[in-house]
Amino acid sequence: MTNGTNNEHSAQPEAGFEVRIGDGGELHQLATGDADTLTTQQGVAVADDQNSLRLGARGPALLEDFHLREKLFHFDHERIPERVVHARGYGVHGTFTLTESLAEFTMARILTEVGEKTPMFTRFSTVAGSKGSFDLARDVRGFACKFYTKQGNWDIVANNIPVFFIQDAIKFPDLVHAAKPAPDRNFPQAQTAHDNFWDFISLTPESMHMIMWTMSDRAIPRSFRFMEGFGVHSFRLINAEGKSTFVKFHFKPKLGLQSVLWNEAVKINGADPDFHRRDLWDAIDMGNPPEWDFGVQLFDDAFAERFAFDVLDPTKIIPEEEVPVKIIGSFVLDGLVDNFFAETEQVAFCTQNVVPGIGFSNDPLLQGRNFSYLDTQLKRLGSPNFTHIPINQPRGCPVHNFQQDGHMAMRNPKGRANYEPNSWGGPRENPDTGYSHFPAEEAGTRIQRRPESFADHYSQARQFFVSQTPIEQKHIGDALVFELSKCQRLDIRERMVGHLRNIDERLAQIVATGLGLAGLPPAPRPAAPPVADLPPSDALSIVKRGPGSFAGRKLGILLSDGASTAVVNALVAAVESLPATCEFITPKIGGVTLDDGTLAAGKQKIDGGPSVLYDAVALVVSVQGASLLARDAATRDFVADAFGHCKFIGFSPEAVPLLRKAGIEEADMDSGMMSLKIAADGSAFVERCGELRYRDRELTLDLDAAAFLDSSRGK
Repeated sequence: MTNGTNNEHSAQPEAGFEVRIGDGGELHQLATGDADTLTTQQGVAVADDQNSLRLGARGPALLEDFHLREKLFHFDHERIPERVVHARGYGVHGTFTLTESLAEFTMARILTEVGEKTPMFTRFSTVAGSKGSFDLARDVRGFACKFYTKQGNWDIVANNIPVFFIQDAIKFPDLVHAAKPAPDRNFPQAQTAHDNFWDFISLTPESMHMIMWTMSDRAIPRSFRFMEGFGVHSFRLINAEGKSTFVKFHFKPKLGLQSVLWNEAVKINGADPDFHRRDLWDAIDMGNPPEWDFGVQLFDDAFAERFAFDVLDPTKIIPEEEVPVKIIGSFVLDGLVDNFFAETEQVAFCTQNVVPGIGFSNDPLLQGRNFSYLDTQLKRLGSPNFTHIPINQPRGCPVHNFQQDGHMAMRNPKGRANYEPNSWGGPRENPDTGYSHFPAEEAGTRIQRRPESFADHYSQARQFFVSQTPIEQKHIGDALVFELSKCQRLDIRERMVGHLRNIDERLAQIVATGLGLAGLPPAPRPAAPPVADLPPSDALSIVKRGPGSFAGRKLGILLSDGASTAVVNALVAAVESLPATCEFITPKIGGVTLDDGTLAAGKQKIDGGPSVLYDAVALVVSVQGASLLARDAATRDFVADAFGHCKFIGFSPEAVPLLRKAGIEEADMDSGMMSLKIAADGSAFVERCGELRYRDRELTLDLDAAAFLDSSRGK
């Protein structure tokens, strides 16, 4: 779907563009006759299913839009009791601490009282899969935070990706329907590699920026602990004088960013579908809770006016090079839940949950979410009294109102009065401390139209792609080839490759070649000319922002009887000093006897502890142990997968025959492999593991890698 300027309506009071279907920008009549006309559930014909009604092209959404409300209302109530999206989630408690006041910008006490510690609850999740799906799906990750402030509950319903697929909430049901299992066959589960999803995406050019992110390594994170979080939308901060400043919220992991390879993700899902859940639980349980820096991008109306893109467009970012992220606090997630259902499943997040000093922008997706999320809780939790559930109750402030009754009411107003104003007493509004909406001046015609400033769908998609290292670019190409290869319809593949030509011609050629297309399909006409010279942003690359430390990671140590105690102890000491963790993988779960007679208890039996579960591996074996393990298929897979996934591998000299049996000859050994002859080698190896992955190895292992890099160099 491409967007074209609506020239026929150029005389309208406000410029804008309508979403049009068809490669040439023309309205595409799918069928003729009243029987094929889209209608509401009341049978009313729909004139525009692409744009919600708003006051002016950049104005707020209007409740008068019954079609928008009906679509979201029905969509919110499609599932019981599982969440329609973000069904597979995992929650933990934590504490936010403010380190720098924003009193100049906001009245929100959580952002003004330095040193104040605010309890919080965070729920991580995948979007597309059901509750029973696996953790390592290629997907966006939810990163929703509820702060129990002294002024009420504040929710930031964040994701690990800073943009979204769509610009208008009216398209949210269509997006999710396309991504979910097809209604006739009810598969595939937790996957977007199918015709429905790519049909929708290839007809929706506003999704192109998000597609670059979801096809990148950002969509297969190694751990919740190694993910960034983004509030996505532009919000407002409002100070005591009533002045507004735009803000975007950021969470930056102190352990750095890290993802897995796709082949790793597939194997991890088979070995441990709860990999992310287990990782977070274990880290907290062992006393190494994850922490994030909490940052903001602050900008005023003047910046919004001169910025190359519209700050109300949820498919766009503001590069950190243009508006740096100001770190104002941090939060630690260190509290495991007592009951998964009572807390993680029943927690209810709403984008509309803000406190005095924090307000909304006219972002049309945010406006729709503000309606949709509250409506969803009624269906999921069965009552308007979902705030009576302990996990959803405010903790830092009292609750007083005249709301009463309803299913599962745990409290009701006492006394005679259940209305306001009344003569009997009770709570009253307080203009001094109560929430006041920012008095933005709005003017415009009631229209269903996107602003012209929303029309560029390719420039930031290209900026994201060119900001990646060559290996990261190669992974994006691989992901696109894999996903589109699962589409049975050739026209969908070709249409998507056509869009890629508007992003990067080299990427389009690589994907076309990978799909075996006879040639490059034509590029669709963009609604706005793409900008090809946006500068790269290092903040968008995982590799460029690597942590440089193995802290928080996990080393797998494969042992046999007779292994060197000195080397094993050195590895363990180096890992624990970071801190990080290590596990012994042994032929039998009872463990092995080291060369000094010490018993090393196994954490995993080789069959149940494949190398995909670890960030790096060490092979510490005896001559006899190596000979025995070389005959074991699971052990050979352990070694071969570690090599194939570009992990750092430490090995005692006795392990060389085992390496050969796993297909790794001396000529294959690279600087990502280190011999562990003496104890000092153990600490040196762990230090080297701070690079997390020996990426140069991928160039020798993947048939497509060299061709892609040659293409990226213009060869």
